[in-house]
Amino acid sequence: MADIINLRMARKARARGEAQTVAAENRARFGQDKASRSKRQLDTARAARLIDGARREDD
Repeated sequence: MADIINLRMARKARARGEAQTVAAENRARFGQDKASRSKRQLDTARAARLIDGARREDD
């Protein structure tokens, strides 16, 4: 015989599970602190300056 479940509790558990997956995706996407974000921006700018400095001029 099937187990009796409370539909309200099942709905809330499913909603919590979906919220946790969305939260995990957001942590992965936006979860950088200010120091690491600024370091990444500085590294990108440094690499761009290095590439621009090594570029040959075509006249």
